Amino acid sequence: MRFRKLALIIAVAALIAAYFIFDLGQWADLATLKAQRTAIETFRSERPWTAALVYFSLYVLTTALSLPGAVLLTLAGGAIFGLWWGTLLVSFASTCGATLAFLLARFLLRDWVTQRFGRRLVAIDDGVRREGAFYLFTLRLVPLIPFFVVNLLFALTAMKTRTFYAVSQLGMLAGTLAYVNAGTQLAAIDSLAGVLSPALLASFAVLGVLPLLARQIVERLHARRVYAGWQRPARFGRNLVVIGGGSAGLVAAYIAAAVKAKVTLVEKHRLGGDCLNTGCVPSKALLRSAKWLAQVARASEFGIANAHVEFSFADVMQRVQAVIAQVAPHDSAERYRGLGVEVIEGKATLVSPWEVEIRDFQGGSARLSTRSVVIAAGARPVIPPIPGLDDVGYLTSESVWSLRDLPGRLLVLGGGPIGAELAQAFARFGAHVTLLEMAPRLLMREDPEISQRVSERFRGEGICVLVEHRALRCAVESGEKILLAEHQGREVRIAFDTLLLALGRTANVDGYGLEELGISGTRSIECNEFLQTRYPNIYVAGDVAGPYQFTHTAAHQAWYAAVNALFAPFRKFKVDYSTIPWATFVDPEVARVGLNESEARAQGVPYEVTTYGIDDLDRAIADGEAQGLVKVLTVPGRDKLLGVTIVGEHAADLLAEFVLAMKHGVGLKKILATIHIYPTLAEANKYVAGNWQRAHAPQRLLAWVERFHHWRRG
Repeated sequence: MRFRKLALIIAVAALIAAYFIFDLGQWADLATLKAQRTAIETFRSERPWTAALVYFSLYVLTTALSLPGAVLLTLAGGAIFGLWWGTLLVSFASTCGATLAFLLARFLLRDWVTQRFGRRLVAIDDGVRREGAFYLFTLRLVPLIPFFVVNLLFALTAMKTRTFYAVSQLGMLAGTLAYVNAGTQLAAIDSLAGVLSPALLASFAVLGVLPLLARQIVERLHARRVYAGWQRPARFGRNLVVIGGGSAGLVAAYIAAAVKAKVTLVEKHRLGGDCLNTGCVPSKALLRSAKWLAQVARASEFGIANAHVEFSFADVMQRVQAVIAQVAPHDSAERYRGLGVEVIEGKATLVSPWEVEIRDFQGGSARLSTRSVVIAAGARPVIPPIPGLDDVGYLTSESVWSLRDLPGRLLVLGGGPIGAELAQAFARFGAHVTLLEMAPRLLMREDPEISQRVSERFRGEGICVLVEHRALRCAVESGEKILLAEHQGREVRIAFDTLLLALGRTANVDGYGLEELGISGTRSIECNEFLQTRYPNIYVAGDVAGPYQFTHTAAHQAWYAAVNALFAPFRKFKVDYSTIPWATFVDPEVARVGLNESEARAQGVPYEVTTYGIDDLDRAIADGEAQGLVKVLTVPGRDKLLGVTIVGEHAADLLAEFVLAMKHGVGLKKILATIHIYPTLAEANKYVAGNWQRAHAPQRLLAWVERFHHWRRG
């Protein structure tokens, strides 16, 4: 393969060199073309087929090698062969040449570009798969970007060659016709600038509008097809109905009310959703109490000779409920009604794309008409099909908050964020915790060394961490609950008192009338980049939309869903997932944004790694939290951030600076130049930037600076 590439490069280089050595460019000169027009026309009249073949071959070679002169050759086609024959020759010659250039670039450059810009290329390939043909058609129709650039760029995508050829042939036809027609008037053209007359430019502008109109027509045809058989109301009672009162639903309703739209929010259970009632708020309240106990156990590290704590687990869980009650007014029906949102308690079902039936808890029902709908129904814990599971009983991240007695032996299935957080919390309260994970390590989305840090901390706190263990079945033997798991080909028996399932969450897609409408989805509902479902007026946000199941991502999506639902088709926004941060609130915390090493390697993205050990930070040492690191991935040789992982105290808070930097294109040099308060944990961000700067110091320049200072000393 290397030999073939080398031979091809030599051949292409030789052809390009010959073009300049033999001054073939003189024939791509307007004056030369006009001067030789008579002789050329004589040759064409005497030997028409030979003339057409020579012209066709020359045009293909010029465009294939991306040489200058394509415009002149197009004009020549009109001048020599006339409008129709010229258009025919130029159309096929330009397309063949463009396709050859496409193939040459793909063969020679694709591997190199994939290696250097793999992550970006994945995104481009996704765009090509969605609408690449249409986008290429637009570029061909409106020559704002030189054709040879288009050839090279699309060669680096996953577009099929036959698609590239067909779309190029069709897209360039209008422009070819315009230029060939101009060539028929060659005698009246004094310069190439004359080709771009106001009239011709106006015609290209009209052509530029055509793809937009085509897109609108396609979208309308699609809408007519999916809405066929449904009766659209003559008037709508509401601008927006939001189904689900969790993080996404509340934000969507708030935005709609803020822009004075008539909006109805429907919730069948409790406002605030999982985050308030069974997720973020209660878990963080529990973790805070557990961390305080862990800090008391370390009293001697802080110069305290003895510290003793007495607590009731029931009181701890009661505090959790008190925290929920204190936060609940932020998400209450009263607050949102005060903001202008109509809040209805009941179960919502879509009976048509524009109608929602609501059944209240008293047995009554009402049917609401609405221009748009946002589905933000949330998610529920995954319950695996493990034989005997119902016999032993189990808790989930939703039902664990009903506990008032501390389990003696707690078995946690799942080593993801939820399982890890709850396992550590219960262990700190005194439960004997076994954490079982089927994968090779905990927190599989993080780098191996990050997972190792967490595992070591867990084992140091007495948690039994079992990885590569696959649950087979549960049973009750002699009054004792048993889980049988497979590990390296042998069966392992694990006794427990309480089983906690923490195996992820799946979207709530059942019971909302989605199947009847033909809206598909299992773990999430299928949607486009605007968060639209099969029906353009029905949107999704939060856990039902995927691909992330974070409260802050749900709120992020809700803005796009609400704005698009209220203002489409006049204005729509593609949801931006470029800088989604997340954190696992174990101790020490693990927070991340962008790529880590594992993902960069998997995607073929080149990177450099810079780290700073928080154990060297003054404030961390003073606080007794001298552990963890800041790990930064950058573009090789540049300070541009690709991703950041932080492990340590308040890692999630420290990450915010990097999230802002990545969102707005700020590099490590500017972070280094920013003043950070001393002594704070935030200095870790500045110091990792300093480590990067030292690694990229200009050594040659420094050597001369050293000589300068030596000279000044005399």
